[in-house]
Amino acid sequence: MTQTPAAAPAPLHWKLVIDAADPHTQADFWAAALHYEVEDNSAFVERLLELGALPGAATVEFHGRPAFRDLIAVRHPDDPYDKERGTGLGRRLLFQRVPEAKTAKNRLHLDLHPGEGLRDSEVERLQGLGASVVRRVTEPAGAWVIMADPEGNEFCVQ
Repeated sequence: MTQTPAAAPAPLHWKLVIDAADPHTQADFWAAALHYEVEDNSAFVERLLELGALPGAATVEFHGRPAFRDLIAVRHPDDPYDKERGTGLGRRLLFQRVPEAKTAKNRLHLDLHPGEGLRDSEVERLQGLGASVVRRVTEPAGAWVIMADPEGNEFCVQ
């Protein structure tokens, strides 16, 4: 008896979830930093409110539209998204409100790669958006700048 090989499983869809004190401010920062788009879930939020499935206290006005109070994401502008919900189906960062402040070094961080010779101008641009330089690193393996976003989450600019 010959067995047919099993089909390879489809890659998993994922998003990176980041705890935040103010998810909307973080979304604005990271959308600008990455040249991503802040997701517009307003039609979905309005539908949930109309159905009574979402209390008004769970929403805020964000950029003149209703939004979830405790969650907001940014997505790559070229990736597909669910037009009904406004939710990205590709590369995304989701910011979720948490009550506690950041207290230790990140266990996971983003590395941004602006391109050859563009690191210093990118660091300056990110500082203009509200990031700060933690330190500049030069090692035999290379050079990069460790930065912190407006809530202190570290990331690197290569």
